[in-house]
Amino acid sequence: MKTLLIGILFLPVVMCAQMNESDPLSFKADLSITGFWQGGNVETLILRTKSGISFKPLKKWVFKTQNSYVFQEFGKKKADADFLSLNFLYVNPERILYPLILGFVSTNFRREIELRSLFGVGITYQLINQAKDQHKNWLKLSLSGEYEQTRFKRPDFNLIEYNNNRNMNTFRSTLWVNGNYHLFKKKLIFKHEMYFQPSLEDRNNYRWWVDVAIEFPLWKYLNFKVNYLRSYENVVISNQRQKDEFLTFGLKLKSY
Repeated sequence: MKTLLIGILFLPVVMCAQMNESDPLSFKADLSITGFWQGGNVETLILRTKSGISFKPLKKWVFKTQNSYVFQEFGKKKADADFLSLNFLYVNPERILYPLILGFVSTNFRREIELRSLFGVGITYQLINQAKDQHKNWLKLSLSGEYEQTRFKRPDFNLIEYNNNRNMNTFRSTLWVNGNYHLFKKKLIFKHEMYFQPSLEDRNNYRWWVDVAIEFPLWKYLNFKVNYLRSYENVVISNQRQKDEFLTFGLKLKSY
């Protein structure tokens, strides 16, 4: 069983990469698995999966959904079991400036978040767009506004002004920076997804998130992938750390 698990973790399948909604393709899908396993005196399991679908429900519209799951276990004790679903609807994404509608749903075992949802609207500006080029280099900035509803398991926080109520609802704004670059004659691919998300009602209630990946092409349809994820929340359950980090390794099998 452990041999099979190691094979799954270190020979994962990824059908495509971080998706660009401005790409002229009508349909795209991806599935990735990266992770780490250690046995012996200390048993550690870290597993991260990420999937996505992008398609055009109408000629000028693109719907994109990205879903991820993180699981961690130390000494057979569960430390993380987190789900995140990011959903976007874009209008005229081939333009330099275009609007979007978004909806997010997530849970977080370690941070004791039973359910978090955000719904809002925004706009995206393309600083670099080579979607029609096979190199597919692009850089985008987005600004959006959302209404968030979060339900925690208990009303006991690191900042005492939030105590006695496990429901936390607020209006937020989000600054996004997303990019994809082929470097050194396609021998290295660098990708990043980042956001900063403050509350518009309380300056102490903010978070940020950075997801960075480096890929080394091994074959036309196969890359070796190193993924680093770092997140920070200023308001957390009492005695919890505000920062989390994940470093995982895997392979990517591309469909195009």
